[in-house]
Amino acid sequence: MNGIKIFKRLLCSKITSHQKELMARSLPKKKPLPGVKDIVLVASGKGGVGKSTTAVNLAVCLAQSGQRVGLLDADLFGPSIPLMMNLTETPLVDDENRIIPPMNYGVKCLSLGLLTEMKPAIWRGPLVMSATERLLKGTAWAPLDILVVDTPPGTGDIHLSLIQNVPVSGVLLVSTPQLAALRVTQRGAEMFRVLNVPILGLVENMSSVQCPNCSTEINIFGNETDKVAKEMEVDVLERIQIDKEAMCGGDSGIPLTIQKPTSPYAETFQRLAKIVQKRINRDEK
Repeated sequence: MNGIKIFKRLLCSKITSHQKELMARSLPKKKPLPGVKDIVLVASGKGGVGKSTTAVNLAVCLAQSGQRVGLLDADLFGPSIPLMMNLTETPLVDDENRIIPPMNYGVKCLSLGLLTEMKPAIWRGPLVMSATERLLKGTAWAPLDILVVDTPPGTGDIHLSLIQNVPVSGVLLVSTPQLAALRVTQRGAEMFRVLNVPILGLVENMSSVQCPNCSTEINIFGNETDKVAKEMEVDVLERIQIDKEAMCGGDSGIPLTIQKPTSPYAETFQRLAKIVQKRINRDEK
């Protein structure tokens, strides 16, 4: 029983500001990616909340606004970017043995899914971190204004490898309005704060669905976002409705921001792209 109590105390104990400082100091010195101005992580502790869809449409809208954009699929165990960005070709390698990321919709993309086809990555920690570093640092990204990184669920090796290797300009949190999803996202936010990664804000995905008959908005996942965002001390940047065409666009490899750039869905991401650019404070660097 004593062992269980100690374990519970360890898991539930709050991290002091002194402990945070020590943890931040223990991180290795980070070197910027050559030719990449800013790196933005799209993250949530919870799976299935639409991180990849958000990352794809954000990257596309950033490119449409004139930015030089890259998109890294850091979900090594469940890569989905190749399908969503309609990419199938195996990337080439340059004279310096760096991977040349293929481009579509004005966005340079790289995913383990382009390198391993349908084979699963059955790896433990050291291999995961090594593969993450290779995709990040062994790729000819330059020149880029923004590299958007689609991260996997959780708060594990991949996130730590990204944060330890390069300076991250900010993290964009994504969650549905459901309390269960928001609480997991809240834990993820705490990890980023401990590691001194700026939180740009929260995107509420699947915020509601519009009735096709009467146009009434239905909050099928609840409406707990504002409450939890206040607890996390983060801003809710945008609320994205459920859109069947967006799902079809992801499966077909043609994002809705490409198919229908004047639709309300696309306009939401266009606003989000502007907010992200403003919050990473590029002009002050």
